[in-house]
Amino acid sequence: MNITVAGVKKEVSDGLTVEQLIVNENVETPQYVTVTINDEFVESGSFKSTVLKDGDTVEFLYFMGGGQ
Repeated sequence: MNITVAGVKKEVSDGLTVEQLIVNENVETPQYVTVTINDEFVESGSFKSTVLKDGDTVEFLYFMGGGQ
């Protein structure tokens, strides 16, 4: 199946979960990443059970603190 990850189209295996995608994409600090699928946030507790579908668009977001 085909999905888009961070703007790049990729062919991945059927049944791929968000958790597996995070590993496959070598996401830095996965414990701090926020994931959206088709512009909807996915709860981190659901990464293991959320299965991606053909045509999904996935984004990895990192929120940073700081400033003055």
